[in-house]
Amino acid sequence: MKIFSKEQIYEGDKLTAEKQNITSTELMERAGIQIFNWLHVRMQGAQVPIHVFCGIGNNGGDGLVVARHLIIHGYNVKTYIVNCSDKRSKDFLINYERIKETTKDWPAMLTCKGDFPQIHKDDIILDAVFGIGLNRPVDEWVAQLFMHFRASNAFTLSVDIPSGAFTDKVVENEDSVVWANHTLSFQSPKLIFFLPDTAKYSLQWEVLDIGIDREFLFKTETEVVLIGKHEVLPMYQPREKFVHKGTYGHALILGGSYGKIGATVLASRAVLASGAGLVTTFIPKCGYSILQTALPEAMVITDSSESIITDINFEIKPQVIGLGIGMGTDPETIAALEKFLKSNKVPLVVDADGLNIISKKKTLIKLLPKRSVLTPHPKELERLIGKWKDDFDKLKKVKAFSKKYDVIVVIKGANTITVYKDRYYVNTTGNPGLATAGTGDVLTGIITGMIAQGYDALQGTLFGVYLHGRSADIAIEDLGYQSLIASHVIDALGEAYIDLFKQPEQPQAEQPKDEN
Repeated sequence: MKIFSKEQIYEGDKLTAEKQNITSTELMERAGIQIFNWLHVRMQGAQVPIHVFCGIGNNGGDGLVVARHLIIHGYNVKTYIVNCSDKRSKDFLINYERIKETTKDWPAMLTCKGDFPQIHKDDIILDAVFGIGLNRPVDEWVAQLFMHFRASNAFTLSVDIPSGAFTDKVVENEDSVVWANHTLSFQSPKLIFFLPDTAKYSLQWEVLDIGIDREFLFKTETEVVLIGKHEVLPMYQPREKFVHKGTYGHALILGGSYGKIGATVLASRAVLASGAGLVTTFIPKCGYSILQTALPEAMVITDSSESIITDINFEIKPQVIGLGIGMGTDPETIAALEKFLKSNKVPLVVDADGLNIISKKKTLIKLLPKRSVLTPHPKELERLIGKWKDDFDKLKKVKAFSKKYDVIVVIKGANTITVYKDRYYVNTTGNPGLATAGTGDVLTGIITGMIAQGYDALQGTLFGVYLHGRSADIAIEDLGYQSLIASHVIDALGEAYIDLFKQPEQPQAEQPKDEN
């Protein structure tokens, strides 16, 4: 699924109206009816008070359409106009006249705090005040209205985007944004639904199809792509009958230090569980017995040092190397890594202390092969690119970093975002159970295993991130968030693969009753 910019959304609306020979007002009617249908299916005529707050632009026009259809269908509706400017859109005015023709209970005009209606916690708020076109902070009295919504504890449903939020930047005052329980977004989600700074403004979201031109949706390239099951399934490489372990690649996991050998065990297990044919683990001597015992499927090469990596030397020829896991940042290890990078030509997946070493010695980044994959957690990312002002600034800095060094950067988080050059790929799988030790090592192993099998670096990363999150989603069904550990994610990888090909359950047709 693509995430369109607001400029592209405007272009799509205009093109749809032209190609389908409809007016913008008719397109607004279509959008409003979709919101109404969503409510109607769930409420089934229930007489819960519904407070519809409309701005005076096109988002407010959408709200007026919804309010009109709710009124026609007998719902308990009260409509308000947030009269914050004298610039009314054409389609708002048309729908304002239509609702006046529908009911004698005309919309109430709100111009200050003294106009605010009483809202009970069991009521419903429909927020249609501002849409994606908002480009300035809201007036103080409007911010107070939004705080009034929040203080009521009523269920709040936002139309397209929570009012007061921007599509491309973070608001300075969080009280000037509607905090929605649910947002119904037209045609595609908004990037702000997936960023830590802004996701809090909508606890849940859904996309409503309002019939935007299919050719436009298919052909338009977007900067942001949402990665889910339907996006990764075409990447899947089916297995042939006459294959062997060499067909699916040999990966090397390079890392570990005294007390941190477990990280290499997890990463190596994940390499094999993701589908690679062979894995060799390069570790200090202290980890030899641990690896041979914990993972008999792995081969092991040891450093000459007992407790740290001091000399990276091996004769095998892996397809990909995952490095940095549990490696530590001892000066001898830094020197060994620098020497290795100067001669290495093998694709790399760099994590943990591999990233920390590069951060300590920034010149090493230039030694990474093109399209290397970096998997930093937030502090490791900060050490690489510096501090950021907000999430949009972070994305901008990561994009510049990716383009400058031709690397793929995985920004780990609730919605992991993979950045490569000019594009952002937002993952949709995963859950809070992943906030536990070792899951990052597992992710490194999965991505390394995918690349070993023959997936290119970007596809292997996107597919690997998806599988990592989906495995965790499957595992928590039995374990819950709190009891999930990194090993469980590996254990569920097989089910995550099988899940790719599961079809949604179809509702069974009701059997006719026997009249006899």
